[in-house]
Amino acid sequence: MSFLNFLFRGPINTEAIKVLNVEEYKKAISNNNIQLVDVRTSQEFASEHIRGAQNVDYFQQSKFKATFSKMDRDKPVYLYCQSGNRSQKAARKLVDMGFGSVYDLRGGYNKWKY
Repeated sequence: MSFLNFLFRGPINTEAIKVLNVEEYKKAISNNNIQLVDVRTSQEFASEHIRGAQNVDYFQQSKFKATFSKMDRDKPVYLYCQSGNRSQKAARKLVDMGFGSVYDLRGGYNKWKY
């Protein structure tokens, strides 16, 4: 977010972002009415990922924005990356784009054991 956007739009609603531990995340993504997104690179995604996840590389910002602009802002979005850093940045961007419920996997795929 640019400095001017921050000044004129106000702070991001971080209450819309919830960080879940592995057990909470696993239980939550068993619901079929979610959007599960891996924000790692395509190479990371190809090596292994959570079943049912869609890959949207955080580092490819134009594609990132284009893909999320087509997604349902009213459905929960579950994000993860390798360690939790990129997914937190992605979560903030999604809230700024109007997504109301964004969930992040604490510790990222590094902590995933399923």
